[in-house]
Formats: sequence, C-alpha cells, structure tokens
Amino acid sequence: MMKKQPQFSYYKEPVKNVVPYKTISMADVYRALTSNYLKERTHQLRLISGKAENRVFKASKFPYVTFSGIFSKRNEKSLMKHSGLIALDFDHVENVEALKTSLLIDPCLETELLFISPNGNGIKWIVSIELTKKYTHAKMFQAISTYIYKTYSIEVDNACKDVSRATFLCYDPEAYINPKYLVK
Repeated sequence: MMKKQPQFSYYKEPVKNVVPYKTISMADVYRALTSNYLKERTHQLRLISGKAENRVFKASKFPYVTFSGIFSKRNEKSLMKHSGLIALDFDHVENVEALKTSLLIDPCLETELLFISPNGNGIKWIVSIELTKKYTHAKMFQAISTYIYKTYSIEVDNACKDVSRATFLCYDPEAYINPKYLVK
C-alpha cells in the first residue's frame, strides 16, 4: 500500500502570482522536473549571464511550489496545512554532483526529492520534518542548517526558514525522488 503523499501548493508563473493554482504531490513535481515541460525555459535561463536579467527571467517564466504546505495565499499567515516537508536550497555550489551524492546518502535526513536548481549551480533538497509546538518550522530549519554546516561545511539559504518559501521548478532529468512516492 502506497504511503499518502504530502500535498503542497503549486503556482503558475510569474512569482508575483501569490494565489495557488492547485494542490499537488511529490510525484507531480517529479514528473514536471523530468519531463520536457520546463526544458527549453531552463536552457534559456542558463544562457543568461547577467544576474539581474537572469533573476527577472526566472521570476517571470517559471512555475513554483511551496513545499512546506498548502496555502490560500503565499504568506506565512495563510498556511492552511503544513506538509511535513522543508525545502533546503544550496546556492553557488562548487561541485554539484559531489554534494548531491553526499546528501542522498546522509545518515540523518531522508531525501524525499532532490534536484538541480534552475541556474544549474545549486541544489534543492526536500526532506521530511516533524513539527510540534516546541519544534516549529523555523526551529527545525535552524537545527537542520546547523547540522548541514557542521557536516558538509556548506550554508543553507537562510530564506528557507520561511514556511511559505517559493521553490522554482525547472528541468532536471536526473532529479531524485524517494521511491516510496512512485510505488503503486
């Protein structure tokens, strides 16, 4: 029997659109990442070397998700249900493949989804978290960030502490999804 997949909000581009289009699952995101749906846009983005132009293109041309939950509107106060997930973002990674391999075999955090960032020089790592009154999303982020820094000497993008953090989807035919989400 397949485990019920976490659900979270999906938003159509541009990023200024803060009202979700629909609720989706991990398998839905994996299909979007590995299909040709975002291939041309991702290729175009990676050809833009100017930082400002690159940022504008990404913000206007890529759909995104809020992995940490279902929202009525993308902001912390509009969280309807937490997904039990946190998206961790590693920017400007020297050796993307080496970090990807290390994260996939991490003994403390189970990878739910892992993919190369839209610009191609970073990683998006989605892991499960358990929230309690004492261990909020922000506190879990801080604990995981500290662990990652001590273990891998790399910093997580601090903006990931925001429960409504937008994560752009892109083309990554080598994206990893935890096999439990693909079992029928």
